Amino acid sequence: MYVTLRDRPAVDRSPTSASRGRVPSVVVTLGVVSLLTDISSEAVAAVLPVYLTAALGLSTIAYGIVDGLLQGMSALVRVGGGWAADRGDRPKWVAFAGYGLSALTRGGLLLATGFGAVTALVAVDRVGKGIRTAPRDAMISAAADPDHVARAFGVHRMLDTVGAALGPLLAFLILWAVPDGYRSVFVLSFGCAVLGVAVLGLLVPDARPRRDRERGADPTGPTDPAGPGGPVASESLDSEPRTTPRPVTAPGVLRHLADPRLRRLLLVAGALGLLTVGDGFVYLALQARDGFATTWFPLLYVGSNLASLLLAIPVGRLADRVGRGRVLVAGHVALVGAYLCAGLQTGWAGATIVALVLIGVFYAATDGVLAAIAGRLVDPDARATAIASAQTVVAVARMVASIGFGLLWHTVGRGPAMLTIAGLLAVALPACWWALRPVDRTPAPSPVGAASPGGRS
Repeated sequence: MYVTLRDRPAVDRSPTSASRGRVPSVVVTLGVVSLLTDISSEAVAAVLPVYLTAALGLSTIAYGIVDGLLQGMSALVRVGGGWAADRGDRPKWVAFAGYGLSALTRGGLLLATGFGAVTALVAVDRVGKGIRTAPRDAMISAAADPDHVARAFGVHRMLDTVGAALGPLLAFLILWAVPDGYRSVFVLSFGCAVLGVAVLGLLVPDARPRRDRERGADPTGPTDPAGPGGPVASESLDSEPRTTPRPVTAPGVLRHLADPRLRRLLLVAGALGLLTVGDGFVYLALQARDGFATTWFPLLYVGSNLASLLLAIPVGRLADRVGRGRVLVAGHVALVGAYLCAGLQTGWAGATIVALVLIGVFYAATDGVLAAIAGRLVDPDARATAIASAQTVVAVARMVASIGFGLLWHTVGRGPAMLTIAGLLAVALPACWWALRPVDRTPAPSPVGAASPGGRS
């Protein structure tokens, strides 16, 4: 059942009291889109590290550059995607453009040959990801009950992670049945990407949050309180709005982005991102230590994604209850443990499983939680831009971290490199926890009676 949610706290947000706090169906539908897209992207990502280093014989420096593109290329357009969604009040179609661009690159992989072409397509795919992520997350944040926004993101991330687990698993099955069957993996990837774009275009409602809020309407569309269906026809939404929403202006958005709590979040997210290396490095370290066959490599992604899948909703609920900033920092504590498991010569086979579980904990505690925090620190008219800003800072920081860690590994070796990054992250965590305390204590702003980002007072 859709939950009717508004940003105005004085107005009842649900058709009935029983439906308050339920996850809106638009969140679930967006989760299905992400599920299909992640099958597509993670099937490719799961074979990329071993393909580049084993099949093509490239060094960890070369893989660090590719992983840096995977982590940071989307940063070039994330804020632009968020700004376009806020400015045009059409987050669905901005997200659609990003998903469509990524789907085209999946088709390009079927034709590409050589390191340069593959790298270029990976970069364009990340641009598509950068365009789509903030508008999609803004739709989730707008639809969710403000008291349960992290849980809504947890539901979305759970479905997203189902795809992230299925993609590597299917890639493993393909490579197990067809040695060097990378082309078959690319065919699977392209098909799932096209399906994801179709679901978004056909089934996700074209919500216009700013217009609907100024009309006093539900930003996710009208609902049928009697059943679990999607939006239903309504004369009030088909007619002209009672008030014409003014466009979001750059000075207005910048005023909201200057909020000190958001600046704290961006600073902490950037610092932690500089100490977060790509998962592929951790998995390569585990493989180098344990010496298992490259055919099994995609299953490492499956293990960590399954852990994240199981924990996404419980951790989201925990973040809503105890503080989203606290949970964000705690997720990086788990990452320290994963680095230690990958860097130490323990002689215990279970260390690999523990590392995968800890990586899953990290993603459950950080991915959706970061968007949940950023989306509630500013006025709703600047929500997509705020989320994009936080994600951009993280993406740029992780790009630098991946390139730098590739050089560090090449210079000092696997074990010392992993232990070094684990030690630096452990030292940074107390300061980051202290810096985020005001974020957990201060309530989110209300658009009622507040200056809007369109320059009105």
